[in-house]
Amino acid sequence: MAHGTASSMARAERFTRSIPAMIEADTPTFSFEFFPPKDDASEAQLWDAIRRLEKVSPSFVSITYGAGGGTRGRTVRLTQRVLEETSLTPMAHLTCVGHSVAELRSIVGSYAAAGVRNILALRGDPQGGLGQPWVAHPDGLDHADELVALVRGLGDFTVGVAAFPDGHPESGDISEDAETLIRKERAGAEFAITQMVFDVDNYLRLRDELALRGSQLPVVPAIMPITNARQVARMAQLAGQPMPASVTDRLESHGDDAEGVRAEGMAIATESSRRLLDEGAPGIHFITMNRSSATLEVFGNL
Repeated sequence: MAHGTASSMARAERFTRSIPAMIEADTPTFSFEFFPPKDDASEAQLWDAIRRLEKVSPSFVSITYGAGGGTRGRTVRLTQRVLEETSLTPMAHLTCVGHSVAELRSIVGSYAAAGVRNILALRGDPQGGLGQPWVAHPDGLDHADELVALVRGLGDFTVGVAAFPDGHPESGDISEDAETLIRKERAGAEFAITQMVFDVDNYLRLRDELALRGSQLPVVPAIMPITNARQVARMAQLAGQPMPASVTDRLESHGDDAEGVRAEGMAIATESSRRLLDEGAPGIHFITMNRSSATLEVFGNL
């Protein structure tokens, strides 16, 4: 009974751990992002990665939400499993795409029932993919700040949002990106996590634009350790963020040498992370692609 009580207390503590409080602490946060697996083999690979990464005691882990809500059930289930079976604090993603307000309320209720108290609120990409016009659900929400306000009004949640250092695909300039983030902050967002950062100067520019406008929103940069240049270039394209020549030139200098490309990718991720932390970034959010070795290597370098 005593053991069960201790386990319940530990689990309850993780329910209430506040990601904003972690980010505001004196030491930088290190967090890891996973996506819901599509099949049993992928799930086994994911849990191997989670167990390996759990050993370095990350501040929190992030569970993504598929385009159009396609992984909604798996996202909720994975988030609940992380809470029940690990020592990790999960943050669940939620998007407006394809959902009515009633459905969004139901999903937030599912997270609350699972014990999740930290949510990343995103508008999400258009259902047809980037380049297609954004069309809100007829009974849904049109902007991330509306989703932030909805989640904050449904319970005791901490809410984060996305930031775009290289510019949102639908944005005109960095000033517009900063103003969008400030609207999210006013709606109740307490922190932001960026898309993949390949150009540290762009992150610093966005951070300074926010500071000039009096924003207090901490912005955590996301880093994806590069192990396969073609895959990452494709992801950057899908995110509307072409990789800068300073990165692609270094990767391409190794030609078809897979080991050379991987080593260069680790060096780039390590250098970028170190510079971000030296410049005062509140932490590093690693995009793991559900694998552990590359992330652990860069984490170890830091």
